[in-house]
Amino acid sequence: MVLLTGGGTGGHLFPALAVAEELRRRGHEVFYLGAQEGLEARLLPKTPLPHALIPAGKLDRSAFRPGEAWRLLQGLGVARAVLKARRPKAVLSTGGYAGFPGAFVAELQGVPVLLHEQNAKLGLAVKLLVPLSRGLALSVPLSLPPRLGAKARVVGYPVREVRYPKEEAKARLGFDPKKPLLLVLGGSQGSLELNEKLPPLLKPLGLPVLHQVGERWVERYRHLEEEAYRIRGFVEAPLAMSAADLLLARAGAGTLAEAAFHRLPALLFPLPQSLDGGAQRANARAYEKAGAARLGDYARLAQQVEAMLQNPEPYREAMGRLSPEGAAGRLADWLEEFL
Repeated sequence: MVLLTGGGTGGHLFPALAVAEELRRRGHEVFYLGAQEGLEARLLPKTPLPHALIPAGKLDRSAFRPGEAWRLLQGLGVARAVLKARRPKAVLSTGGYAGFPGAFVAELQGVPVLLHEQNAKLGLAVKLLVPLSRGLALSVPLSLPPRLGAKARVVGYPVREVRYPKEEAKARLGFDPKKPLLLVLGGSQGSLELNEKLPPLLKPLGLPVLHQVGERWVERYRHLEEEAYRIRGFVEAPLAMSAADLLLARAGAGTLAEAAFHRLPALLFPLPQSLDGGAQRANARAYEKAGAARLGDYARLAQQVEAMLQNPEPYREAMGRLSPEGAAGRLADWLEEFL
C-alpha cells in the first residue's frame, strides 16, 4: 500500500491525485492523508479514494504561531495512528503544510518517503523532510547542493493529460474559432490583483478574453462581462488552455505545468515574495529563462500581448520542452522501486 499526502492548496493536492489515479490503474492500493483545513477536505469526499483528514498546523517562515504549533503536534499524533493502522510500504508527499505530518512520521519509522517539489524553489515542508527522504522529485531543474542533488530527479508536474483541437475548444466555449483568445487565470481561488488591473487594459485591445475571476469574486466582477469578455468563476483547464492562444496568469506551478502541456505562451504576474516566500517569482523566472514565458508589465501590456500573438512559435516550442507529459507515470515508477 502507498500512502499519499500533501495539500492545503491545489498546487500540492492535484499532482498527488494524479499519481494516486496512476497507482490505482496499476493495481496498487492507495490511501490519502490530507489536512482538515485544506482544499482536500472539500474535494477528497467526491473521489473514490480512501482517505483521512488530520490537523496540520501551517508552517510559517516568519513567525512562531502557538496555535499552529499545537495543531502540528496534534497532526503528528493522528498521523502516527494512521500509519500504524495502514502500514504503508512507501509514502509520497507533495508538500505544503498538509504533507508534513504523515511524511515526517513515516521517515521516523523507516518507511521510504519520496518528496515531490512543484516549484522552482524548495518549499519549507520539503526542506524539513528532505534530509531523511529516499528521493526528491522535481517539476523543473533546480540548482541543489550535492547532498540533495544526489537524491533528485526531474520528473515534471503531473497534470490531466487531455487536449482538444483548438478550433473545437473555442467553439465549445462560445468563442469565434478564427480569432485569438486570451485566457486570464488567477489560480484556483482567483486573483484580486489580476481581476482589478487586467480588464481595463485588455478590453481596449478588442480581443476575445476568457477571465477566471474565482468563484468568490464572480458577482463582484459580473458587470465587466461583454460579448467578447467573458467572466467565469472557474474554468475547466484542459478545455480553456486548448482554446487559448495566450495565457495571462499568476505563476503557480500547476498553472505553468498545464500551460507547458498545452504549449501555451504565457505572460506571468507572480505573487509578491512576502506572500509565498518567492516560489512563484522563481517559477516565472525559470519559465522566462527557458523562453516559454515573459514577466508581465502592466505599463506595456498591450505591446507584450501584440508581440507574443504575432510570434508565438518560439514560446510554444519552449513550453513543449518543459511539458510534464508522463510525470504521473514517472512518479509511480519511482514509488514502485520501494515496494
